[in-house]
Amino acid sequence: MQPKRLERVNQLIKEEISRVLQRELKDPRLGFVTVTDVEVTKDLRLAKVYVSILGPEEKWKASLAALESARGFIHNWLRHHLSLRVTPSLLFRPDRSMAHAAQIQELLAELKSGEAAPGGDA
Repeated sequence: MQPKRLERVNQLIKEEISRVLQRELKDPRLGFVTVTDVEVTKDLRLAKVYVSILGPEEKWKASLAALESARGFIHNWLRHHLSLRVTPSLLFRPDRSMAHAAQIQELLAELKSGEAAPGGDA
């Protein structure tokens, strides 16, 4: 379990990065990106930023490339807008849990409709 301070820093960085992505970045490669989680190391030197992207695999790749190219801008933004002694370096990581959950829901719906199909005696 993380200490309370780390939890607060994680949440604060998550909110600020979300704000930057919504209002400041104008990269056309950037699709509908959602920051799902942030994990900062104990020494506050590194932050893993997990993002979910709406769309096909090509959109994922383009959006992750846009995030990588904007990493310096986002880091600088955080440095100016957060009251932290050390601003962590950012690593963007894909979070495919939402896509995976949607795929499971789709499979379950197919199974359920298959069970309800007439003509089967069980």
